[in-house]
Amino acid sequence: MNREPYDSPDATLLRRAYYDEVASRWYGRPATDEEIEQGLTDDGADRLRPPLGDFVVGRHDGAAGACGGILLCETAPVIDGTAPATAELTRVYVRPALRGTGGGAALLTTLETAARRLGARRVALDTRHDLVEARALYARNGYREIEPYTERAYAERWFAKEL
Repeated sequence: MNREPYDSPDATLLRRAYYDEVASRWYGRPATDEEIEQGLTDDGADRLRPPLGDFVVGRHDGAAGACGGILLCETAPVIDGTAPATAELTRVYVRPALRGTGGGAALLTTLETAARRLGARRVALDTRHDLVEARALYARNGYREIEPYTERAYAERWFAKEL
């Protein structure tokens, strides 16, 4: 896993694949190019660079196979009565053919390291009910379900992990 600009050719292909998958699941049919482009337009990925964020790409046998971003939160979830510096996971994606190979755990470890580098002491995220693979990945890697801390379209489950 290496830091890479969110708009590099490989990162852009992975972000397209991410939006293709989440939109296709949401609509229950293959997403159209227009729907994928809509997801990419003004999606905030331009904030995924220091000093407030970062973006990483993972490769398998030299090919881009995973990506994810980390961004310092404006809305930190309160856990155990405190709200320390929190970073949010976003655009976490592992190509389906690489799921179950340990790449997702490696991706989370890299993003957690990036969060620490940004000064965060906690990582949080939101996801959807239907993204069962993502929810299982987070649970296997020490994330616990928390109360909602955002009000976003499509956000249905929230997780956090102390670093």
